[in-house]
Amino acid sequence: MTVEAISSTSNIQTGTPVRKPVQSLDSDVFMKLLVTQLKYQDPGAPMDTNQMMAQSVQLSMMEKMTELSTGAKESFSLQMRTAAAQIVGSEVTFARPDGTSGTGVATSVSFALGVPLVEVNGQKIPLDSISGISMPAAP
Repeated sequence: MTVEAISSTSNIQTGTPVRKPVQSLDSDVFMKLLVTQLKYQDPGAPMDTNQMMAQSVQLSMMEKMTELSTGAKESFSLQMRTAAAQIVGSEVTFARPDGTSGTGVATSVSFALGVPLVEVNGQKIPLDSISGISMPAAP
């Protein structure tokens, strides 16, 4: 009797791989659906060409909307980085995790994570926690 190894992606009862559900409808899935629809259509009553054109237009619109969304995300990320870089040398007011506020001069910025981290008084402060910016007092 052989015993099959059970991996984290297999069904414990049957030993068959468990399929992960697709959470988004991309162009590949759309094309697979269209090809399957054409493959199993009734030869006596083929698919209406108007429906096929409408589905092609929907695919094109979906791809353009995805491109637009990606572009908007990239633009927002660039704006956050630019804003964070311009803060360096300025006095900032920020909210601490405990709800109190703090102030200090921004000395550097880190872009390692999704939200830029501004270093103030040795603390790494997320950009979205900064509530005010002013020029430091002249010495």
